[in-house]
Amino acid sequence: MANNVTVLEGIIEDVAVALYQKWYNAIPSGRVSEDSEEALALNKNAKEVTLFVIQMFMDKFNEEAERLKNED
Repeated sequence: MANNVTVLEGIIEDVAVALYQKWYNAIPSGRVSEDSEEALALNKNAKEVTLFVIQMFMDKFNEEAERLKNED
C-alpha cells in the first residue's frame, strides 16, 4: 500500500530537511558526523520547529481571514 502524505505533511518534511541542512552546515567541519547524537538532535529539532512555525502561520492566517470575512 502506498504511503499517503498530505500536501501539508510534504511541505513540513521539505522545510524540516532544509532547516536541518542549514543548521548542520553551520557546524564547524569535523565537529559532528551525520549519524552523531548532535545531528540526530538537530534533525528532531528541525522537525519540531518547522511544525511549530507552520502551525503558527496557519493559525494567524486563518484568524486574519476570519477577521476580514467578518468585516463584510
